Amino acid sequence: MDDAALVAIDVIRATTTTVTAISMGWKCHLVPTLQAALDTASRLPDSLLAGELYGDIPAGFDITNSPALLASRADITRPLVLLSSTGTRLMHEISHSDSAYVACFRNYVATTNHLAQYHNSVVLIGAGTRGEFREEDQMCCAWIAGALIDSGFVPEDEMTRRLIEQWRGAPRTGFLMSRSVDYLRRSGQLRDLDFILDHFDDVDNVCKLTADEIRSVAVAEEV
Repeated sequence: MDDAALVAIDVIRATTTTVTAISMGWKCHLVPTLQAALDTASRLPDSLLAGELYGDIPAGFDITNSPALLASRADITRPLVLLSSTGTRLMHEISHSDSAYVACFRNYVATTNHLAQYHNSVVLIGAGTRGEFREEDQMCCAWIAGALIDSGFVPEDEMTRRLIEQWRGAPRTGFLMSRSVDYLRRSGQLRDLDFILDHFDDVDNVCKLTADEIRSVAVAEEV
């Protein structure tokens, strides 16, 4: 087995958008800043710029950080460059690791199974928004952690154990009190909430970071 795995989780919305992109066949490049997005796009002909900064779509971008919008597109041969206020920054920060992954509710089961098979220890990291560990990320982290414990892993501390028990058995709608959900409501972007609620454990892609690019593990291992 390998060393500890790092797993980035930002359910609303960066990791859901990322996993959706990979499941559709996009080549997905993650960037931590607006300048990095523009620089990356300049190197990739006909790239699709997707993302947001503090909730606003930057000038010149094609779409916001939206899994629902991305899922409705057919131009998957274009390179995708994704930027978000917190999620892609987190992914960039852990990309130094040889065992850095991206997860959301869509691939949490596939990711859990892979982690249990190939790693001795796992660090689950919620992206956090405005200094808060939001409920949707708590729930996804807890579900993965709970399944890992069931397969023989041991929680790091009592706080981790309590968080797992808090969310164990929660319904899909268990995170709807989150401020992230409130933001989607206030900004008229409920299609993304509906998309997330309608897509639990529906893809088998284990998404792994390789520098600034996300790849499905099977693809990465063949290269």
